Amino acid sequence: MEETSLRKRREDEKSIQSKEPITTSLQKEVGLLSGICIIVGTIIGSGIFISPKSVLSNTEAVGPCLIIWAACGILATLGALCFAELGTMITKSGGEYPYLLEAFGPIPAYLFSWTSLFVMKPSSFAIICLSFSEYASAPFYAGCEPPEIVVKCLAAAAILLITTVNAMSVRLGSYVQNVFTAAKLVIVAIIIISGFVLLAQGNTRNFENSFDGTKLSVGSISLAFYNGLWAYDGWNQLNYITEELRNPFRNLPLAIIIGIPLVTVCYILMNVSYFTVMTATELLQSQAVAVTFGDRVLYPASWVVPLFVAFSTIGAANGSCFTAGRLVYVAGREGHMLKVLSYISVKRLTPAPAIIFHGIITIIYIIPGDINSLVNYFSFAAWVFYGMTILGLIVMRFTRKELERPIKVPIFIPILVTLISVFLVLAPIISQPAWEYLYCVLFMLSGIIFYFLFVHYKFGWAQKISKPITAQLQMLMEVVPPEEAPE
Repeated sequence: MEETSLRKRREDEKSIQSKEPITTSLQKEVGLLSGICIIVGTIIGSGIFISPKSVLSNTEAVGPCLIIWAACGILATLGALCFAELGTMITKSGGEYPYLLEAFGPIPAYLFSWTSLFVMKPSSFAIICLSFSEYASAPFYAGCEPPEIVVKCLAAAAILLITTVNAMSVRLGSYVQNVFTAAKLVIVAIIIISGFVLLAQGNTRNFENSFDGTKLSVGSISLAFYNGLWAYDGWNQLNYITEELRNPFRNLPLAIIIGIPLVTVCYILMNVSYFTVMTATELLQSQAVAVTFGDRVLYPASWVVPLFVAFSTIGAANGSCFTAGRLVYVAGREGHMLKVLSYISVKRLTPAPAIIFHGIITIIYIIPGDINSLVNYFSFAAWVFYGMTILGLIVMRFTRKELERPIKVPIFIPILVTLISVFLVLAPIISQPAWEYLYCVLFMLSGIIFYFLFVHYKFGWAQKISKPITAQLQMLMEVVPPEEAPE
């Protein structure tokens, strides 16, 4: 009896001495280095190895092509600075979702959540994983295209692996991100250094008269921006995990200021390197720009290019999954999705249901496997909500003056980014109207029907169906609602 009470007293003392109690909620595990790696790792994915050809085809000359790449980097940096103000003013995970909620109310926030969960995030994740599987399988099918079934199965395997890693541990997800970011920086460095060596040897003929043959129009400029900005997409990813970022007031803007300019410089130098060994015509005829560069410069060690490009894309996919899971988590917490999606794993302290849900939707997207239509869907929807979110920043300057703003960007920056967003949304419709854009708008607006049926009015029959499903999933996955940290 006495021994039992002594043991209990020691346990009580140990509990009292613990400085910070662990609750079943998202933990602050992400530091500055991991934050920079998430930005760099998510941005540098498949885009820089696919988009150079598309940007050049719309500009038709080397000079305007490099200017577009620099302009895309500036736009991404300006957009990220606007998001830094939003992220330090409203320190909630979920990216655009809480910002739209504060600025415009629940309906625009729900439409963003709806579109992100079922269009933007899964399609982005699917595009990256399909790109990974194409590069990973290419060395085994030299001289021909890999079979479609092989590409899709490998992409599905990558999705399952990344989903499992992120559902198991926040820290493990961060470590995986750091490792693959280091790997992709190696291939970026190899391409850039090789380019510098070739320039030093006098391979500058492709840069002579670099503006000759330029045929620019409003439509071609907008499409060039679309493809360039696809390569930069991910500039806002750190805002999705604000609640897990240590000292967000300091680390969020620092990670943005360091990460995005670093990517911009790398992209411009990589394009310069491509043009040292390929003319504009040769680059347009290349099936895979980086692989062609490797074959001409690194032979017989050219196999390292598809290997490291595969690392680059898998790192981007990991970063995308890591942040998208938090968006689903916040939507469930706000009551805009099934409540079980906001639950936390008891053992792992991760938003496992949200991450698994995201993985399942992504696997459905790879079945059609049409990368081009997925990119069109993604880009159109993304810039609708980027513009709307930054417009919300302008609105809150007047409607929410009482909110503390550790970072405050000059007002002309969000106005400029909003106007560019309007241009990017309307220009592709005007220049190349396609059914995909209409379908995307109709799908976004259909979220209003679901909002009023299941969120706003909360019909009793819907609750009766969802409650037993939630209970069964909670027991199966060993998850619980998030607890508030004690004061």
